[in-house]
Amino acid sequence: MALDRWIALIFIAFCCVYGYAAFFTMDQLLPPFMQRNPVWPSTFPKLLAVLGCIVGVIVLLGIEKPQDEGEGNATDINYRRLSEYKTGQANALLVLMVAYALLLRPAGFLLATVGFLVLGSAILGERKFHIMIPVALCAAGGVWYLVQEVLGIFLRPFPFFLGV
Repeated sequence: MALDRWIALIFIAFCCVYGYAAFFTMDQLLPPFMQRNPVWPSTFPKLLAVLGCIVGVIVLLGIEKPQDEGEGNATDINYRRLSEYKTGQANALLVLMVAYALLLRPAGFLLATVGFLVLGSAILGERKFHIMIPVALCAAGGVWYLVQEVLGIFLRPFPFFLGV
């Protein structure tokens, strides 16, 4: 079986576990007044789980590929040449995502998000820091303003030790 189909099989398994959590465990703790709502907090996770399973099955069965395809295509993943792909960048981005999630509360939203955007851009190869930093500042500030002020959801903008 090709590498993309193995990945699709793992993705389907993940979506099934996620779907189980969304369908059977998330709605048990809802208060009675929310149980009559047409949209629950688990509605979007349920939709993601079902759509993820559908996409995974499409890839697993090979429906997305044209039928007149030859033995190999230039866009296929060749597991024998896995060392030629940029797996270092992908792993570095995964580590950066975990660090962002862990630093979000102690460092504050603005510092953690700006750091994530700048370091993520640098990992992907961007070297124009005079453009990256202002764009990251504007993006993080804009998202913080929308979430905090427009939606009214509290996000700690600065590190906890500043007391702001």
